[in-house]
Amino acid sequence: MLRPIHWHRLPRDFAVIQIGFGLFGLAIAILIQANFGTSPWAVFEVALLNYFPITAGQASILVGFGVLVFALLLRQPIGWGTVANIVFIGLWEDLFLSVLPAAHDNWLIQLPYLLLGVAAMGAATAIYIGVNAGAGPRDSLMLAISRTTGISVRLARTAIEVSVVAAGWLLGGPAGLGTLIFALTIGPSVQAAFRLFKVDPRTR
Repeated sequence: MLRPIHWHRLPRDFAVIQIGFGLFGLAIAILIQANFGTSPWAVFEVALLNYFPITAGQASILVGFGVLVFALLLRQPIGWGTVANIVFIGLWEDLFLSVLPAAHDNWLIQLPYLLLGVAAMGAATAIYIGVNAGAGPRDSLMLAISRTTGISVRLARTAIEVSVVAAGWLLGGPAGLGTLIFALTIGPSVQAAFRLFKVDPRTR
């Protein structure tokens, strides 16, 4: 099911959402280059590079489309921003990975680098959700599972991310202390960004 497109707002919304996607791609690249453990989905996506000749951004795109298929099978409504999320975040991610330096063996550098990525992801989430063009594929799957099973959104999100990080770790992905730090800090980061940008997620 496709949400209606507001054509008169599309050019402006597309420009704004690209800022959010670009910042999100930057955030993922920072988390990866910090080499301290990444977000659960990045753990899984980077693990795929051990088995397929693709980039991290391409892995993000492929996983995004795979997740979208499951969400659609569960009859979750999506918007044009859902598909744009899949394609553009992966492209931005690869761009920033090609220019950002990697940190190694120095947690005094790696930890602030990681926290910068968390802050950037919080801001990016508020920006693209504020456009109200449809949730990203991973959020769509979370909502679909919550709706079809009757469990809470929080439990659905936790179950998905625990499963993803476990699979990624088993496949050799970069799980670490930073993965736990990300899990503890991404919520406050997103909430702070919602307040900063005056975004009310309950109306989206």
